[in-house]
Amino acid sequence: MKIIIIGLGNFGRSLALNLTDNGHEVFGVDHKMEKVDLLKDHIANVVCMDANNESAYKVLPIKQADLGIVAIGENEGSSIVTTAILKKYKHLRIISRSLSKIHDTILNAMGIKDVIHPEKDAAFRLTKQISFNYALDYFRVDNKHSIAEVFSPYSFHGKFVKSIQLTQKYSVSLITIIREIENPISKNLTKKVIGLVTGDTILQKGDILTLFGSNKSIMNFVKDTKHN
Repeated sequence: MKIIIIGLGNFGRSLALNLTDNGHEVFGVDHKMEKVDLLKDHIANVVCMDANNESAYKVLPIKQADLGIVAIGENEGSSIVTTAILKKYKHLRIISRSLSKIHDTILNAMGIKDVIHPEKDAAFRLTKQISFNYALDYFRVDNKHSIAEVFSPYSFHGKFVKSIQLTQKYSVSLITIIREIENPISKNLTKKVIGLVTGDTILQKGDILTLFGSNKSIMNFVKDTKHN
């Protein structure tokens, strides 16, 4: 995918590097040369330009791009103008960073469906990591539900999934299992998703359970099983 990221502060820079590592062609844009210099050797291309200057966009491959991300985090006005310019390119999917509730309202009025809140999401994630002390990772589905990765309790090892009654006892659903599997050639252990889980799947030591449920249900599961 060809992606243009406008705004190369901490968030935009991390996004550009991670997307590049995942095989995407990333073009970074910022009006500060020092931010451009930090990325010039690490992503496909980087441009120093004023994103509020519509005529400057001719230096970008915007007509060939699939996605435009407005990652500006210092100036709401600049972010809104940049988003408005990108909106003129009808083929382009736009993701825009919001800095406030008013910013949310404006972006919604502009028809931007993909609005992100990096600071709020990071705070939520940290809160969950503190609250769900024994869980490994979280993905928020909405304000009340999450997907969490947790170590399979010792008491589950060797048991069939249907016998532990996750839904009946804990009100959580098992989506899949991440399991350490030995490479037959190198003999190294690698973590792999085992795919579809059935009632006859047997849990093993070291399994990581990917669970879906309400935040309260997941916290209760972690609390009730952390010493098992």
